[in-house]
Formats: sequence, structure tokens, C-alpha cells
Amino acid sequence: MQRLSWLLRSSLFFLWLVVTVIPWATFVVLVSLFVSSTTLYWICAGWLRQAIWAARWICGVRWRVQGMENVPPASDGQAAVLLAPKHQSTWETFAFPMLMPHPLAYVFKRELLWIPFFGWAIGSLDMIHIDRSRRSEAWRKVAEQGQRIMGKGSWVIMFPEGTRTPRGSQGDYKTGASRLAITTGVPIVPIAVASARCWPRKSFLLRPGVIEVSIGRPIPVQGRQPDELMREVEAWIEAEMRRIDPEAYAA
Repeated sequence: MQRLSWLLRSSLFFLWLVVTVIPWATFVVLVSLFVSSTTLYWICAGWLRQAIWAARWICGVRWRVQGMENVPPASDGQAAVLLAPKHQSTWETFAFPMLMPHPLAYVFKRELLWIPFFGWAIGSLDMIHIDRSRRSEAWRKVAEQGQRIMGKGSWVIMFPEGTRTPRGSQGDYKTGASRLAITTGVPIVPIAVASARCWPRKSFLLRPGVIEVSIGRPIPVQGRQPDELMREVEAWIEAEMRRIDPEAYAA
């Protein structure tokens, strides 16, 4: 009975996403010709906010955030950081624009642009979409656009593992985020997210519960090397994951 309840509630949630994204994305594409990129971003963030709240009210997926004092407030428009979160679920890709006080520019695979309505909307935003099959070209694009975007006051967000990982596991931490942070001279903020306990990767079922998010202190990048900087980011995230989701690592 419990699984049936999860299935029904999850079905209602995804129906809600489909029903709301079509008019919202259509509006975004139309107004993109007339409004600033920042205004357009916050319009899109509005849909993500209602999606996160829909997951809460329909599926019982709540969240608790620690460490918000470690990111610059909205009033500090000059402070730039690069966010480097753990990636377990779709939840955090939807949640961070709601949680963070500054516009975010995601680095994401270009295939997402092909998703009807959702992809068209994010294609209207000033973000960094890359072709993973062309690694050198992808890095060049990330470096060039990352510097430009952060120069405008937005923050870049990159998932160091590159893709979603199962709960209780650890992916291969790549140095793209640390290289960009060093190139642009901005601190890198490690973030632990235990989202797979409620919304596992590649799963249609959302389970009620609390997603823990822990934001670490910004790590300075001056005089650092990409490999050793990413090892520090990895060590903090993985240790924090074991603290906020101990049952996932009990074995």
C-alpha cells in the first residue's frame, strides 16, 4: 500500500510538472525577446520554485539547509563564487535556483536543450551547454563563458561528478570546476546533498522524507592546482555526506 501511495503521488507530481511547464516555457520563450537575462532567469526560477514546493505538498519531500551563511547574500552583488555540489538527483538541479540569492549559470550537457518546452526555456537563458564528446572544445567554452558570466555577477554551478550517482556511492570527481575557479580567481563552495533518499536517480518514485543540504565554507583558489583543489572539495563533500546521510554509508 505504501508503494502504491508513492506511485500515485509521484504520478500526480509529474503530471503537475508537465501541465505547468508548457505555458511557463512558452511565456519564457516569448518574453526572452524583450526582457533582460536576469529578469528571464528569475521567471524561470519561479517555475522551479513551484516544482520544489509541489514535490513537498504532493510527495512529502521536504528539505533542510545548513551553512547558508557561507554564501554571499543578495545584497553583495560583487562577490562571485563557484558552487560545486554533490549530484544524486534531479531535485538539486531544481532547488538551487530557489535556495541561492544570485542568478546561477549551470554547466550542462547540450542534450537537455532537446527536451520540448523545458529545453527551449533553458536555451533562452545565459548558461553553458557543452558537447561532452568534444572535451577540449567543451572546456574552452566553459572557461570563456564562465569568465564572462561571473563578470556579470552571476554564479556558475558545476557538478564535479558530472552525472547523478546512486545513494551511498561516490563518483569520479573531475577537475573542471576547480580549473574554472582557478582561472576566474573565485572561491569554490563545496555542497553536500542527500537527495537520493527521497528522489533516486533514474527513478519515477518520490519518497517522503527530508533532504539534507550542507553548504561548506568557500575554499580560496589562489596558488592552488586543480587536482589538489578538487581533492579538498571531494574530501569535504564525501565526509559531509556520511555525516548527513549515515544510513546510506553504514556498510
